[in-house]
Amino acid sequence: MCRAVLTFNDRCATGVLDAFPRAGVPVPDEMSVVGFDDSRLALRAHIDLTTVGGDIPRLAELAVGRAIARMEAEAAPGPETDIVPRLVVRATTAAPRRALS
Repeated sequence: MCRAVLTFNDRCATGVLDAFPRAGVPVPDEMSVVGFDDSRLALRAHIDLTTVGGDIPRLAELAVGRAIARMEAEAAPGPETDIVPRLVVRATTAAPRRALS
């Protein structure tokens, strides 16, 4: 059985990392935890959080460009742009254990 929690950001994941051991659930032995946004918090040595990161400066650039275009009543700049996220594996995830037959 594979057990994992994917949170909406790294700060929420750190709360999960605090709660699971208090409840007797070892991370990552019985539960993997993954954050989202690859913040500096995820890099802290005592957290070492697996997370999903993206090109935040590029996302911000695109968002601001589109907001300015809307304020100036221009058409949206070009087609949609995909920003491919990346998985940054650290210490809060483990390979799934094989199910017993």
